Amino acid sequence: MKQETNSLFRAIILAVLLLHAVVVGATDKPSGTKEENAAAPPATLQFQNRTIVVFRATVMGYAPSARADGAQRRIERLLKKGGDGIVAAKTIPQGMTIELDGTVVFAITPADVVEPAGDTLQSTADEAVRTLAIAIKEEREQQNPVRMLTAAGLAVLATLVYAALLYGVVRGTRRLVSRLSTVLKARVAALKVADVIVVHPDQLLVSVRRLTIFASWLVALFATNVWLTFSLEVFPYTRPWGEHLGGYLFRLLTSMLHAMVGALPGLFTVVIIFAITRFISHVVSAFFRRVEAQHIRLGWLDQDTAHPTQRIVTIVLWIFALVMAYPYLPGADTEAFKGLSVLVGLMVSIGASSLVGQAASGMILMYARVLRKGDYVKVGEAEGTVSELGMLATRVQTGTGEEVVLPNTFVIGNITRNFSREASGHGFVVQVAVTIGYSTPWRQVHAILLEAARRTRGILEEPAPYVIQAALSDFYVEYKLVTFAGPGAPAQRPLVISDLNGNVQDVFNEYGVQIMSPHYFSDPEQPQVVPKERWFEAPARKPEA
Repeated sequence: MKQETNSLFRAIILAVLLLHAVVVGATDKPSGTKEENAAAPPATLQFQNRTIVVFRATVMGYAPSARADGAQRRIERLLKKGGDGIVAAKTIPQGMTIELDGTVVFAITPADVVEPAGDTLQSTADEAVRTLAIAIKEEREQQNPVRMLTAAGLAVLATLVYAALLYGVVRGTRRLVSRLSTVLKARVAALKVADVIVVHPDQLLVSVRRLTIFASWLVALFATNVWLTFSLEVFPYTRPWGEHLGGYLFRLLTSMLHAMVGALPGLFTVVIIFAITRFISHVVSAFFRRVEAQHIRLGWLDQDTAHPTQRIVTIVLWIFALVMAYPYLPGADTEAFKGLSVLVGLMVSIGASSLVGQAASGMILMYARVLRKGDYVKVGEAEGTVSELGMLATRVQTGTGEEVVLPNTFVIGNITRNFSREASGHGFVVQVAVTIGYSTPWRQVHAILLEAARRTRGILEEPAPYVIQAALSDFYVEYKLVTFAGPGAPAQRPLVISDLNGNVQDVFNEYGVQIMSPHYFSDPEQPQVVPKERWFEAPARKPEA
């Protein structure tokens, strides 16, 4: 029993010594303390520009970088001896060793294996054996002058073929563009609908030329990839780069194809969501158009608010559809897409604050029925007919042919005088104020003002004009004539007011009543009126009967 224990103890010591020699070699020295080696970064063992294995574990105080350096020196030393270059793997209790011509060059431990990536100790060792065998073969090929001269000749020949192909692509593209231009000019000129050219020849030719040039660029890029891959693979040292470059294009096309195929179910769902939303939007629009045409009457919705309500409902429907379709969009779960969404949301939230305020003010104007299209209003200094009541701005056509665009927040924040609400139909109110002395009977003043209203074209008989004594001031009485103009031409309100003011002056002059404006200090000896015979003094002309 004691003899068996001693034999087992000696075997364990020999195994530890073997692992020590495998890891760093007899002449290698450990670097750093145990604390530093425990946190040492991984090190890659490269030979002949190929990655053989990645060391990740610190073994017996030797960091991964020390293990990689020692393994590389042993491989170079063994190759200088001129062996057969046979690479094999062998299992040991601590892991697996990689041997070159029967000599251990490095060991792989379980701590060097990336298990989350699906690697195992055996697969890692097999890959290291395969890669090291290829690297040794390429290293010996690189030492052969005949093979290197052959590789150089093949590279030169490939370069000449590549240059000739590029020259042919350039010349062929020019000839093809010229030929297509000649053919399409005749074809497009004959393509007419109702004697109108459907597609402009110059635009079509530019589009065809750009498509042809784009196709030639694709051919040139593919030829460049093939030439560069071949030129790199003929030389042993650059062969890994050529292999990676050659597989890159295939991997890129494959990943794009897989991405497109994988995105089809999500895109199909997005199309269904948008199709359903479009159908509902058409139904809603048809309903509100019937309300606007008064085919359907609702107590809470009239023809003035039907159209803006339809737009609001449509916007809400499409926003809801976008929210529903967002998770199914290709790349919606990627960090780039999320970052772009956050950026767009931040831009909208910062830049759309005033926009939201305008929209809210527009909704207040619409649903509170402050204004309607066709009303004659005065907002601030702007006076005219409301031509459009939009979500963001209100448009007013003045009587002088101008259009004033008022932001809805401005309309909400200022006093709005609506001259159309008191008139029947869609007319407007016209008011004239005069001041007359107390010596004139107020009944006479009422009659004079009503007579002036009757003489003015555009003033309605119903509702009938009336006069208000607005104030009894210190020196005169203020009278206000209230009339109603017809709905036919609300934009002519300034002209109607002008005619009414002129008739007021004429009638007061006819009856010898003096208007006490703008200020009154004392009674003159004679009333300050214009006699009728002086109404049309030069350069005025009396109108024909």
